[in-house]
Amino acid sequence: MAYKLLLINDDESESYYLRQRITATGEYAVELQFNAEKALEEVKRNFFDLIIAKYASMDTEGFSLIKALRQINQDNVIVAFLNEETEVAIRYIESQGVYGYFAKPVDFARLFFLIKKGVELHNIIVSHRRYSLILQEQLSTLQKQNALLARRIEESTKNLAHLYSNLQESYLHTVRALAQAIDARDHYTRSHSENVARIAVEIAKEMRLSAKEIDAVREACVLHDLGKIGIQDSILNKPGQLDNKEWEEIKKHPLIAAQILESLTFLKTEIDLVLQHHEHYDGSGYPEGRKGEDILLGARIIHLADAYEAMRSARSYRSLPLSKEEAIEEIKKNSGRQFDPLVVEAFLRIVNSMPEW
Repeated sequence: MAYKLLLINDDESESYYLRQRITATGEYAVELQFNAEKALEEVKRNFFDLIIAKYASMDTEGFSLIKALRQINQDNVIVAFLNEETEVAIRYIESQGVYGYFAKPVDFARLFFLIKKGVELHNIIVSHRRYSLILQEQLSTLQKQNALLARRIEESTKNLAHLYSNLQESYLHTVRALAQAIDARDHYTRSHSENVARIAVEIAKEMRLSAKEIDAVREACVLHDLGKIGIQDSILNKPGQLDNKEWEEIKKHPLIAAQILESLTFLKTEIDLVLQHHEHYDGSGYPEGRKGEDILLGARIIHLADAYEAMRSARSYRSLPLSKEEAIEEIKKNSGRQFDPLVVEAFLRIVNSMPEW
């Protein structure tokens, strides 16, 4: 199929001659227009691979024609035909984005070169525009699909998060119930975990722990004796002092608790607190013999709260609890050894304002 050219020239005889020469190659079809206004209307209605524009001497009217052609469609490739090669005309047509020009007398080798390369350029521009439109459509479609997918993912994520939260709560309810069952096994320690939590939370607040850290301390207190499920009742409820073998069994309960809870990865901090809540500040505790700052602060707080609550309660090995004053003195005496001095100081600042302790 021949490429479609438009020749705009007010000289009719010259136009017919140029069309005859151009179409003789068989590669091009040339439409002629002798009037600028009609030519512009034709350009608005039809598609051309190349436009050759000439007006008598390329005066102001000719210059306006080229500008109008560019305004109709920036993709139009225009070759200017000059009656004479003046500096003013060349500077103007170049400023208007004209692809090239030729002048009288016509150099047909130059003209055919400009037509060939101009048509190739137009094909590239049109292809680029077409592919750009296709790409924009595909991009728009992809953006819509991505937005839809994002909404579905967001909805799925919310659903999964809700399900995961429910699953976490279910696990927590289970282990809390188990911890309460452990407390209930021993009438001496009934409500012990809740009491420890109440004391530990107040100390944690006094020490300005974050809300997240306080929540972890509270949860760890509820679970701290969970490992006693692996200890025989005869040892837990033995009247009097335990022998060495029995004491070694008791010391296993933080490890047993950590093993029970280890699959609950969302309780990582709480599990560490449970594991370390019997470590002593001087390194004499169990199960790992941690010392000082190597023990989590939350665990140091729980250890003091656990010890104080035990002192203030009756036990199988001690029929009468210590008085509040006696328990406080015991805490003071073991500051820097069993207990973290900073935790002791925080405890002492608030203990007398807590009558229920």
